[in-house]
Amino acid sequence: MSWNRSFVPDRDKMIALIRKAYDMGVKLFDTAEAYGPFVNEELVGEAIAPFRNNITLCSKFGFDIQNGKMTGGFNSQPKHIKEVVNQSLGRLKTDHIDLLYQHRVDPNVPMEDVAGAVKDLIADGKVRFFGLSEAGPESIRKAHAVQPVTALQTEFSLLSRDPLQDVFQVCEELGIGFVPYSPLCRAYLTGYINERTTYVAGNDNRSTLPRYKPEAVIANWKFIDALTKFGNQRGLTPAQVALAWLSAQRPWVVPIPGTTKLAHLQENLWSSDFQFTPDELAGFTAEITAIPITGNRYPTPQTK
Repeated sequence: MSWNRSFVPDRDKMIALIRKAYDMGVKLFDTAEAYGPFVNEELVGEAIAPFRNNITLCSKFGFDIQNGKMTGGFNSQPKHIKEVVNQSLGRLKTDHIDLLYQHRVDPNVPMEDVAGAVKDLIADGKVRFFGLSEAGPESIRKAHAVQPVTALQTEFSLLSRDPLQDVFQVCEELGIGFVPYSPLCRAYLTGYINERTTYVAGNDNRSTLPRYKPEAVIANWKFIDALTKFGNQRGLTPAQVALAWLSAQRPWVVPIPGTTKLAHLQENLWSSDFQFTPDELAGFTAEITAIPITGNRYPTPQTK
């Protein structure tokens, strides 16, 4: 609604959409200081004010932000974490954040120190639960030993299945929930993006990502064909099949599709009405696993 996805829509309309989502049963809302930066926390804070205590509110820290601009670096120094959480609380118009994520692992700060800072915030009542984003098994274990990790938020979709290889095993072992971001692969898995799609300059990171280059979009269209074929036989859209497949992986997987449109909000929510049978899940998974994925999800520096 504020950052990295095409044009920035009308603020009042987005407040109304967030409140409509709550009316439709949504109880998990996710934001971060980096989105904007800052302005999305302000938007969410205003939108959720009427029902703040009835929802789970998530935000994040960890990027280095100077003078309101992203520097491209990280900052998870314990003192900084506590400072930015106080600032986030002000923007969110609340006295606590339910689930606080480290947005990215900071290679310059021991994970034990990061977890210790969040543990202090939990003791102070400013945070309820601790989360990590895009962390690997070693980092998860180090953090969890100091302060139990409640959730891991990492990109996961039909086109980004890396977490299945090792991270899922750690989450299952330690009792950590998994929250897939970009579960529709930044709208690609909806079927609305094609090789002719253009992106708004300056506020759409898809133009910089290898998977959204025209040649990759064309090569990966086999996934849209598979989603469409499966969905057509069951009255589902490609997006609904993609979300239902994620939810079917484990009972502790909770995708967070973002949208700025009421119709897509409803479409996404209805995906939870469909349950794969074991045979359907095995067959569909085998089909999509056999399709090669073209294009990395990030350029090399970001992937590293």
